[in-house]
Amino acid sequence: MKVLILGGGAAGMAAAIEAASNGHSVTVLERQSRVGRKLIATGNGRCNLSNRFAAPDRYHGDDRFIRTVLDRFPVDDTLAWFHKFGLYTVEEPDGRYYPLSDHAGSVVDTLRFALDRLGVQVVCGCEVTAIAKKARGWQMTAADGSTYYGDRAIIAAGGCAGAALGGTKSGYTLFGSLGHTVTKLAPSLVQIKTDNTLTRALKGVRADCALTLKTPHGVLAQSAGEVQFTDFGVSGPAAFDLSRAVSTTDENLTLLLNFLRSTDEETLTAELQNRASAFPDLTADQLLTGMLHPRLALAVLKAAQIAPDAPADDETAARVAHTIRYFPLTVTGTLGMDHAQVTAGGVATSEFRADTLESRLAPGVFAAGEVLDVDGDCGGFNLQWAWASGRLAGLLGERGDGK
Repeated sequence: MKVLILGGGAAGMAAAIEAASNGHSVTVLERQSRVGRKLIATGNGRCNLSNRFAAPDRYHGDDRFIRTVLDRFPVDDTLAWFHKFGLYTVEEPDGRYYPLSDHAGSVVDTLRFALDRLGVQVVCGCEVTAIAKKARGWQMTAADGSTYYGDRAIIAAGGCAGAALGGTKSGYTLFGSLGHTVTKLAPSLVQIKTDNTLTRALKGVRADCALTLKTPHGVLAQSAGEVQFTDFGVSGPAAFDLSRAVSTTDENLTLLLNFLRSTDEETLTAELQNRASAFPDLTADQLLTGMLHPRLALAVLKAAQIAPDAPADDETAARVAHTIRYFPLTVTGTLGMDHAQVTAGGVATSEFRADTLESRLAPGVFAAGEVLDVDGDCGGFNLQWAWASGRLAGLLGERGDGK
């Protein structure tokens, strides 16, 4: 059987390898100059390729649909699959998996070598603009007028996040032409923009925080982990996990940062008051010595409206303790789709069979990866979705050789 795959990213390559492993003739059409370009940039060049804790609660979308796909190709199976093709991986304490080489190129090369070994034809620089039903299959037409035929077609064109690395709306457009519904698209896993009145001097400072995103009506979302301050707001994994909520609401938002999440406010207040009592000559800026980064300590004082040279008395200690745990930033948005790692939203999953990823509206066409209305948290979850959904689509509704 001839199989036509649109997209040479993570999901597209996984689909191609699975289909070719089961004896099909596979052609991959990729609009970029080479396959796997976005993969090279993931995980700051290290490629966080999966996560031990990948489960539906770490994703956004239909739980039943997500569970069906992830259960078909779970994390241990993904690791074994990569190992079969020569890639060694290492697990970090938080459950993230990286290549043992600590180099994203190792993942791309492993996949590329597998494609070569299996005889997959890869056509790069191919911008597909149309898909059409033929008598016994599907035809894709490129911008230059060239046509490609497959008995089955898999659209794994990714999302529109990160245009510089290949983000595109082509998958949504093609599925739309087949009658599919595309939900609202928004940037996810992207830097959050905030008012910089309190953070102007913090560019480059990192802190381990608990983060709470609030609307005027209550808590919208929470996360915890490393935050990096920038000239426009906050970045880092913990901020990325809240960015989807920022992108998908129109309400006024405040981001509260807790810089000492392991200590409750009462205990922290007592510790600071004891320090002030033990050293009567301490000023407010000296009160936090050894506790916070010096620039961050000054920002806390500014937020608490306390002068750096003010006496470190009990009242000052109490206000500082409260501000350390509830440091407020007014959210103004995100850096947008071009800077995002993932697209929230996509082609409606209700229009596909969860057990095969075949379209209910266009039988013989399958979907995989980010083009579907499924997106995960920061930490390797989106790539686990890409491998699992790509391999499932690559089975073309068949059982496969190893499952």
